[in-house]
Amino acid sequence: MKSSILISLKLLLAMTILTGVIYPLLVFGLAQTIFPHQANGSLIVSGNRHLGSELIGQKFSGNQYFHSRPSAIDYNPECSGASNLSMTSAKLKVLGLKRDSAWLVSNKLYPGATIPAEMRYASGSGLDPHISPEAALQQVARIVQARHLTNAQKTELIDLVEKQTEHRQFGILGEERVNVLLLNIATDKLF
Repeated sequence: MKSSILISLKLLLAMTILTGVIYPLLVFGLAQTIFPHQANGSLIVSGNRHLGSELIGQKFSGNQYFHSRPSAIDYNPECSGASNLSMTSAKLKVLGLKRDSAWLVSNKLYPGATIPAEMRYASGSGLDPHISPEAALQQVARIVQARHLTNAQKTELIDLVEKQTEHRQFGILGEERVNVLLLNIATDKLF
């Protein structure tokens, strides 16, 4: 009995060291060596200032910026989550109509214009950093007006949206998308 307990304790100690110390340090070391940007949260840094992460959506409210999709958690990364309202929910329907109306007004679109779904509904995590290229292009007129850009600069802004568009992975996975933070940083640099 005593020898079984001793063997069990030795095995517990060995596995604790192996899986609790050696393996995590090995994975950490490999990640820092092979993928340092991703291992450190894909942070965007300008000088000494952290602008955000490529992976976490942010709230942009100024008319001079591209706006992110709505967030049920107000872009708080500490409590990622959705509203949990179903598609049959009356509350979700009212919320969707309010968002539609606000989108049409803020972007000076005509009533009945097609609104990209991601601008009507919050993402499942509440932190999705991407919008569709269509949603970005619908915001161009507002940004041109807010930044007092010329027609030539408007064309540059449209080209910028196209350059910032990430295509499907391997040509088949996901949808085309634009990272709002990266697009806004590029817009600030260009104008």
